[in-house]
Amino acid sequence: MKTCYRVNEIFYSLQGEGFHTGRAAIFVRFSGCNLRCPFCDTDFSSYHEMTGEEIIRAISDYPGRFVVLTGGEPTLQVDDALIDLFHRNGYTVAMETNGTHPWPVSLDWSTVSPKEKVVVKKCNELKVVFQQQPEEEIEQLMEQIQADHYFLQPCDTGDAEKNRVIVAACVDYIKAHPRWRLSLQTHKITDIK
Repeated sequence: MKTCYRVNEIFYSLQGEGFHTGRAAIFVRFSGCNLRCPFCDTDFSSYHEMTGEEIIRAISDYPGRFVVLTGGEPTLQVDDALIDLFHRNGYTVAMETNGTHPWPVSLDWSTVSPKEKVVVKKCNELKVVFQQQPEEEIEQLMEQIQADHYFLQPCDTGDAEKNRVIVAACVDYIKAHPRWRLSLQTHKITDIK
């Protein structure tokens, strides 16, 4: 019996945030999450069950070869068999995760955006949602998680004035702590999916 994955949606766009901002990407959004973050902007409750082969067929017409597995929380479903299937079909695979579960070892790129206690200790990219939290909280994440790249991303509250304050505070924080880099949600700025 073939493994089925609960896929919320598949779409082709540009990566909107973090290290790969602006890169053409096929997004495979998985349904379900183990956290309930108040600022989450994603409805990932609905899904279609798909085999790995059905996912490959669904993405095969897109010209891009960079696949981003996201959610929800993709580590609840994604396994090495699915990553290996992407690789056999010529794709590079990235995953966006909250870091509360380990990911498949064959993954090409990992982005951890922690919201609660993480179990992973190393990733390619650490992306922290900046909400003017205490400095020690932010710096503790840097100590806990070794990353190749460190990003702070201003939280989008949905309120333009609050967002301006958060962005300004985030910029000031990065200027005072230059190991961090700014990540903006460019997909929202450019009004693309």
